[in-house]
Amino acid sequence: MKQEYDFSGGERGKFYHAEAALAIPIYLDPDVAVFVQKVAAQKGVDVATLVNDWLRKDMAFLETVMP
Repeated sequence: MKQEYDFSGGERGKFYHAEAALAIPIYLDPDVAVFVQKVAAQKGVDVATLVNDWLRKDMAFLETVMP
């Protein structure tokens, strides 16, 4: 690593895109991952679809009980 970097020719915001969506990685514990993969295979859907469906149901439930 250099001791000092020269950013005098840099351009602020060059790679910034306000409309860009951020994909957040979610890391499951091994036992949870095995369970989710098993259920997804039984239902014939991919893991992301299954987990998103479960989370949406939890979100709907929480909206009914949270102030």
